[in-house]
Amino acid sequence: MARRSTAFLTVDFAATGKQVGALNIPHSPHDDAWGTTRIPLAVIANGKGPTVILTGGNHGDEYEGPIALGELIRELDPGAIQGRLIILPALNIPAVMAGTRTSPVDGLNLNRTYPGDPAGSLSQQISAFMCDVAYPMADAFVDLHSGGSSLDILPSAIVEPAESAEHHRRNVEAVLAFDAPLTVVVSNLGETRTSTASAVRAGLTTVGTEMAGGGTVGIDALRICRRGVRNVLSHLGVMEPDGAQAPSHGERTILEIPGEKGYVFATGDGAFEPYHPNGTRVSAGQPAGRIHFLDDPARAPAELTYGQDGIVYGRRQPGRVRPGNCCLVVAAPFRGDLA
Repeated sequence: MARRSTAFLTVDFAATGKQVGALNIPHSPHDDAWGTTRIPLAVIANGKGPTVILTGGNHGDEYEGPIALGELIRELDPGAIQGRLIILPALNIPAVMAGTRTSPVDGLNLNRTYPGDPAGSLSQQISAFMCDVAYPMADAFVDLHSGGSSLDILPSAIVEPAESAEHHRRNVEAVLAFDAPLTVVVSNLGETRTSTASAVRAGLTTVGTEMAGGGTVGIDALRICRRGVRNVLSHLGVMEPDGAQAPSHGERTILEIPGEKGYVFATGDGAFEPYHPNGTRVSAGQPAGRIHFLDDPARAPAELTYGQDGIVYGRRQPGRVRPGNCCLVVAAPFRGDLA
């Protein structure tokens, strides 16, 4: 039995042309008895072709995706496409407006709530709408992330693993078409509650990104994101190739985050001093950095080591760490089957 949602729309998914409106979710906080949370939504449709969902702002402190998708909504002529685009540039609108990773409404990380609950909190209702309403209409899904306030990461396009070899191949081909400087397979330590993992379960060709981070707008990352979105839409047959696009990065090694060994976690409460910038080649067992104990200057720092050969892919942005904080991420050559 289909789960019933109270969400309602100001756009018609079946109409052609360009519509800019909202997904409204009833929300009754202290200061608004019968209000709604208004999530920006655009539908651009013309002719026959695939339906592609594009989202940004899943985390509110990641800005390249919302900027690139806002520009696409304003600039794209419906006559230039064949198919339908469903664009939600600020999916987690409360977090986007607050500039936070998690929602200030319910404290949840939207990207750990899928498949959601249409009778749950606001974040759970958003993810339920995506799983119950949006995904079943679509053929492909593009989810634009950045490192956020806590992580400085190398700009990259992300492959979400799929169980089916054919589906995995579709994902890899679409991610390679994005043409980011790096292509990385990320399984999120087996996490199944993310937007991309849920899209893969729904059978969609799925593309993710991690565009720089640090809670800023990266100049190069935004340029990669703008171009990459159009590259993927061209690959999917929605748009004609743009001759003005930058040349491809060519054949590239596909990397992966190799499970828990790819992460360096804080073991103490203090300030983390990294030893290497992003992009540095490192080896398992090599010193990665150290934690300084600011409240006990007589105590020697605690040294952390890498658990995996590879390159430094991401580095924690705030210096302050607590036990369990992710300090560094290492990416290694992908060892799986890309067929």
